Amino acid sequence: MANILFINSSARSTGSISRQLTSEFIEQLKAAQPGSNVVERDVAANPIPHLDEKMLGTFFTPADKRSAEQQALVKISEELIAEVNAADTIVIGAPMYNFSITSTLKAWIDHVARAGVTFKYTETGPVGLVQGKKVYIFTSRGGVYSEGPAKVMDFHETYLRAVLGFIGMTDITFIHSEGLGMGEAAVEKAIAQTRQTIGTLLAA
Repeated sequence: MANILFINSSARSTGSISRQLTSEFIEQLKAAQPGSNVVERDVAANPIPHLDEKMLGTFFTPADKRSAEQQALVKISEELIAEVNAADTIVIGAPMYNFSITSTLKAWIDHVARAGVTFKYTETGPVGLVQGKKVYIFTSRGGVYSEGPAKVMDFHETYLRAVLGFIGMTDITFIHSEGLGMGEAAVEKAIAQTRQTIGTLLAA
């Protein structure tokens, strides 16, 4: 039985292209892998606390030295990391906001990317400790950033590929829905292309 972690980060609860397409993908993935267990984490509907001084202090305090307050603070991070570790497949809906990811998805990353837990430093450099995961990232973008003159402003795919790879998740497939702010015809074309890509991925 496959374990799937499904993360949504769009601030929009309705009318979200990333939510629509990731949901379609999850349903088809479940059909292709009967008996799969899906854990959904909606970081927009249920935001994760952004890091502050107390949280950072907790992260760098040994577990057996943490106060009751620190143990309560670190609980959400431990839960998020446990969900990642338990997953075989991770599906992330990651719309582009101002050339990068949403602040809510960034908060999730900040709680998951922890020194000594999901990565470690060695004499030869950092080593990611989260291994063996297949990651699908569905983006939605108002313009076209995968190619052309706007490509230099893509801090979206580049950041996600770098930070997830840093903690060991290097098997990442991006599915971009682009040009969504360029008229109704462009939206229809982008959705059709993404659905075609989904079919190709699941047939592989």
